[in-house]
Amino acid sequence: MAQTDTSFTRRTDVYAEAEERSVSELFQQLTEQTTRLAQKEIELAKTEMAVKGKRLGIGAGAFSAAGLIALFALGATTAAAILGLATALEGWLAALIVAVVYLMLAGVLGLVGRSKVQEATPPVPEQTAESIKEDVESTKEKAKEGRA
Repeated sequence: MAQTDTSFTRRTDVYAEAEERSVSELFQQLTEQTTRLAQKEIELAKTEMAVKGKRLGIGAGAFSAAGLIALFALGATTAAAILGLATALEGWLAALIVAVVYLMLAGVLGLVGRSKVQEATPPVPEQTAESIKEDVESTKEKAKEGRA
């Protein structure tokens, strides 16, 4: 038995079907595809914004933790550290050393929080914007090919 090339037959059918479509049908298909593309871009933007919101939340939490730890450190262990150092140094010098250590800890935590917040900013869906630009360029190229 002779085997027929079905891929050729399918391609021929597709071309014949495309030729038979009217301009209004093609515009209707274009409208449907454009709407579907816009919906997908909106979904992508929502997803991207959720990721950025999560990063922003982590950064804000790190800032809060830095403030809370600084408060606990200054309130709970300051007296013990000062009294411990005061056995070898003057009381005022011991208090100054403890305060500097606590401020350095708060500074490190503040820098961690700042870096997390910077990762989440600007709060713009960058991937979606890039994808839309690519879609526009692709559409322009297809339109030019269609005119030729």
